[in-house]
Amino acid sequence: MQQFIGKYFVVRIDAATALDADSTFVGDMHFLAASELRPIVVAPDPPTARNLVRALNRSGNTALALGGSDAGMIPQGPEGIGIVQVAILQTLTGAGYIPVIEPTAFAVFGACDVAVVADEVAASIASATEAVRAVFCHVAGGVVDPQTQTLVEQLTPAEALTLADDGRLPMDMSATVRAAARGVRAGVSAAQIVDGRLAHATIVELLTMHHLGTQVSGGVVLTA
Repeated sequence: MQQFIGKYFVVRIDAATALDADSTFVGDMHFLAASELRPIVVAPDPPTARNLVRALNRSGNTALALGGSDAGMIPQGPEGIGIVQVAILQTLTGAGYIPVIEPTAFAVFGACDVAVVADEVAASIASATEAVRAVFCHVAGGVVDPQTQTLVEQLTPAEALTLADDGRLPMDMSATVRAAARGVRAGVSAAQIVDGRLAHATIVELLTMHHLGTQVSGGVVLTA
């Protein structure tokens, strides 16, 4: 774990993991923070974000929910999410807090925040913070090859984007695969698509050589 100290670790949790009474997720996030990593959680919707904050704070007053307009963190761009403003995330995680992000964007000229896709929020934050990992929780546990119906263990970003465009993948999985690929292309070390209900699924790859689900890694890093 020493090589990850001070690094960001972004997790896009899904509703199934958030609602699982036996999930180790809360303990895992506290473990990461106590190990001097900087976990950031992206929730599937604002109510789940608030519930996660309550769950995390039952065992330590370190979690707080943030929306897109907080410190102008996630601005709405012409084609979705603009450039993430990381200052608030740096301040909070540096002080040991666990930010739980609502999937909303700051509409500069609007009265309310705009709902955005949680996968894209996670990829954008992971890229902006140069996260060591981006983990996407999905009930499928990884990407199933539509041709062979077997779990795909490893993908390059290019392979992931090709699969994301395959009409045989479920729409929610396509969105997740695409976000994972874009995050890695933008500088994230690796992205994992896993079933977050599995014990310690979000941190097992940091502790062992074993990878759960599908990993997206490698390829050329693209800069703006």
